Amino acid sequence: MKPLTVEVITYAPTVFSHCQHCEVAFQEMGIGERLRRAEAAAALPDDLARDFQAWSDWIHDLLERHGSRVRIKVVDAASIEGVVESLRHRVGRYPAVIVDGTEKRIGADFEALDRVINDRLAAQVSPAQSA
Repeated sequence: MKPLTVEVITYAPTVFSHCQHCEVAFQEMGIGERLRRAEAAAALPDDLARDFQAWSDWIHDLLERHGSRVRIKVVDAASIEGVVESLRHRVGRYPAVIVDGTEKRIGADFEALDRVINDRLAAQVSPAQSA
């Protein structure tokens, strides 16, 4: 069975890496991971960081419940890919969730999203059981 695709388009922290030589030097000095965490923490304003944390928690919970039956893709709305995906799915507000490439939901109503995902997963199982 093909996994159900759940694409989340939202504002996500962006962390830029240094050149390969600097990354190696930072790792050897023991500051690589600390530097990366500090950059990630400063990548979003507090309100967007809280929103992103709520999405992250929901995604982890979704993966715990459904495992390999779902495939999650998180796209930063401010990235080039985010602009392209927003145009493709005609999304103008964030966060946006595209389930199975067809069903679009705007906002952070996690219960409604769970229902949509559960219904889609149940529909995938039903035809296989009746065959």
